[in-house]
Amino acid sequence: MHAEIIAVGDEITSGQLLDTNTQWLSVRLEELGVRVLYHSTVGDELEPCAEVFRQAIARADVVVVTGGLGPTADDLTRESLARATGRELCMDADALEGIRTMFARRNRPMTPSNARQAMFPVGSCVVGNRHGTAPGIDLEVPRDGKTPCRVFCLPGVPSEMFQMWDEAVAPAISRLGDGARRIIRRRRINCFGAGESQVEAMLPDLIRRGRRPTVGITAGKYSIILRIAAEGQTEEECRAAIEPVAAMIRQSLGTLVFGEDDEELQHAVVKLLRERGKTLATAECGTAGLMAEWLSDVDGSADVYRGGLVLGEPAESVDAMACRCREQFGADYGLAILLPSLLEKVAEGGPSPLFTVALADAEGVRSEHAQKAYHPALARIHGAKHTLNFARLAIRS
Repeated sequence: MHAEIIAVGDEITSGQLLDTNTQWLSVRLEELGVRVLYHSTVGDELEPCAEVFRQAIARADVVVVTGGLGPTADDLTRESLARATGRELCMDADALEGIRTMFARRNRPMTPSNARQAMFPVGSCVVGNRHGTAPGIDLEVPRDGKTPCRVFCLPGVPSEMFQMWDEAVAPAISRLGDGARRIIRRRRINCFGAGESQVEAMLPDLIRRGRRPTVGITAGKYSIILRIAAEGQTEEECRAAIEPVAAMIRQSLGTLVFGEDDEELQHAVVKLLRERGKTLATAECGTAGLMAEWLSDVDGSADVYRGGLVLGEPAESVDAMACRCREQFGADYGLAILLPSLLEKVAEGGPSPLFTVALADAEGVRSEHAQKAYHPALARIHGAKHTLNFARLAIRS
């Protein structure tokens, strides 16, 4: 069973609003074993919106629409769905009464335009909205030579959408089909220290198209993410399929792997410190305190992360910075980065500028030079991640 998610609104197509509803719905649909194949976004115009609906109904078994259910003239989801399916709109008396009750409960006058929210394509069912004035729509659309497509239209307000999904839409989708739908589960393996092509070369055959479970590779902000996806009848079947693939990745990549799913490098460092009963302090010049921010945001890090120094201009070597923060905060480790100014111009084809990192402990100081990112927007992130990874590898050795 395949799905398409449609987000409606000029505020999304213009880039003024980030569409987080589609991301949330994609996760929820996969939890129900429905694979999302398409994401569509369309502005507040009747025929373009109706055309997107027609396309979605033709190619997806389940269509979930968010937005465009308000009372104003530019809220066109009802009219668009009616046009796409060749149906008339009719007033639902119970929905209208529910809207009136909502306004009365809030001691607010109901304008005539709010009555539009009780208009539904013929044959559709009302999805109740306990937190707002816009009921949702549940419509089954017949298709020639195919099973019917089920269309759900929900408000764009996240809090309203969440409630309506949990109470009505998710249970309805769970009842679709023959009851033997396979579920989909995913795991992410997070790596640092090698490029995307290098990591792929270290995993022969794992990222081959058509392989099951599937393994995808994504590069983002200097981390490499390997995405494992398995389908099965049960959670246990999915886990059993994923586990040997995850183990093979870990064995092949070794210390390049630092965590899974939502774990970042700062989580890996905090975990290591806690396992070894050690503490850490940081000193940063050129990263605007990114390491301190990331480490402080890890739940429970206060018992192992003592604090950090954020320096504007380098007044000492990176080794001295590492020793000074270790001593000042009374930590077992002092971790430092010295990232040069981003303003120097690098000749085309020439070497990228270097930054230096250091880790001090009771036995001395370890330091290294590394190449920083060419693009200034990524240099701080790259430098902070590289420094945390340097600490991770040193602490675990």
